[in-house]
Amino acid sequence: MTSVRRIATAALVTGAFVLTLTACGPKPDPVHKEQILSMGTLVNITLWGVNDKLAQKAFSAANEDFNYMQTAYNPWKPGPMGRTNQLLALDAWFSANPSILPLIKRAKTLYHSSDGLFDPAIGRLIGLWGFHSDTLPKGPPPKQAAIERLLAEHPTMDDVEIKGIRMRATNAAVQVDTGGFAKGYAVDRVVDHLRRLGVHNAIVDAGGDLRAIGSRGGAPWRIGIRDPGGKGILAEVDVKGDQSVFTSGVYERFYTYHGKRYHHIIDPRTGYPARGTTSATVIGTDGTVADAAATALLIAGPSQWHHIAESMGVKYAMLVASDGTVYMNPAMAKRIHFQHKPAKVVVSKPL
Repeated sequence: MTSVRRIATAALVTGAFVLTLTACGPKPDPVHKEQILSMGTLVNITLWGVNDKLAQKAFSAANEDFNYMQTAYNPWKPGPMGRTNQLLALDAWFSANPSILPLIKRAKTLYHSSDGLFDPAIGRLIGLWGFHSDTLPKGPPPKQAAIERLLAEHPTMDDVEIKGIRMRATNAAVQVDTGGFAKGYAVDRVVDHLRRLGVHNAIVDAGGDLRAIGSRGGAPWRIGIRDPGGKGILAEVDVKGDQSVFTSGVYERFYTYHGKRYHHIIDPRTGYPARGTTSATVIGTDGTVADAAATALLIAGPSQWHHIAESMGVKYAMLVASDGTVYMNPAMAKRIHFQHKPAKVVVSKPL
């Protein structure tokens, strides 16, 4: 992991980012910033109103936490999660790694609350599409027959059984892909650690997916949400207290083959990249839930997003459909400030 200090917050290329705002007054509270590389993305940490000593202690703790979780939660490389996937393929009970067991329990809960649209057990499908690697695929998409074979095996998080500290998979096709929620889980752990150290006003922004606590000198944090059409900022939202803002978008990881784009968010029902939505943004108090819910809502699409949001306990949600239509619930509509008004906005019934 590399660490670069005192770097100004930059406009990130993923879903949301912190907009630079200057506090008014003759003597503003100190602001400390840190940027690290972890979990395949740039992580920007902003602390407000702490002294230099506490800031350095907090940055060091966050660096160590992310460094550990980057290794522990990677499902394809040597480490606790990678080893867990190897053992899940054996159809036998094993002692679960203490760092992985809570992650798997959360995955099972999120699978059920999303009606199966968020299903980390489809890791083999993700691998078939070539999205296990840090580098994007360059060849053709997988053959339909290969996709259908994996779909026929129907791996789900229900196939993972847990008894105390023991775990097993009853379906050898299960391979847990943590990519849809590990970042949210990691951000939550780091924020919890910062609070224990005495930090009460901060943002931990992992590649545009973030959790903000407290405020910036009494004022809300201003968050920008990316326009999935590549036009900069679609909208802004203010957050204060303790809230997470997570966005899933088809622009994050994709490749093009013979003029057709294939992105990394795979619909577990079809085995193909989800269609109908270009981005989904969720605001919530739990970063892990917000991370998973953004993925599930993107897969659900315009026709099902409201039902899935309700099922997952989401209170603020916004989707951008492939045709540019923006869908959101009334509570989200009250908080969103568009930078350029979409051609069509559909406000649903309340969640």
